[in-house]
Amino acid sequence: MRHGDKINNLGRKKAHRDALLATLASELIVHKRIVTTLAKAKALRTYVEPLITKTKKNASQEQITHQHRVVFSYLGKKEAVKELFTVVAPKVADRPGGYSRIIKLGARHGDNAEMAMIELVDFNELYGHTTEAAGATKRTRRGRAKKSGNATIAAAPVVAQEVVEEVAIAEEVVAPEAAAPEAKADETEDKEAEA
Repeated sequence: MRHGDKINNLGRKKAHRDALLATLASELIVHKRIVTTLAKAKALRTYVEPLITKTKKNASQEQITHQHRVVFSYLGKKEAVKELFTVVAPKVADRPGGYSRIIKLGARHGDNAEMAMIELVDFNELYGHTTEAAGATKRTRRGRAKKSGNATIAAAPVVAQEVVEEVAIAEEVVAPEAAAPEAKADETEDKEAEA
């Protein structure tokens, strides 16, 4: 019987499962976003969020050292611990929880496993809540603000502007080469006129 057994074993024994979650957590902290199966992403969320919470404790130097050691015992990689305490912790200092987001990606072609992307919330600029994005939403009409297509429509002028700038730069590069034969023709005409 499995009454009250709420942990997802992921088809692995405890040591294998702990090693898997430690590796996934280290990669998530270093890369800020990873793609894995939905079951692993959900298990990883419960594994990594308490570790991120441990980085937020403002206390004495002894307690900070202790938190480093506790997190290292879970992750096992110095690079991930350093990244967590130096880069991730300052960004999530004001957030009361919910440091990760899971986005479903659909089924994997080989075995039809449901895939998902798990990412750290504060490191995604697309879903970030900035004042500029909030201001752009307020300027639209009521009926259009709720449609999902507005994000691509709003981004279209920026893309077009970048393309125009690239074309202008390309014309500047091509222009000196095209002007070179004309300059040679002008020089030969000047020499003929002097003679």
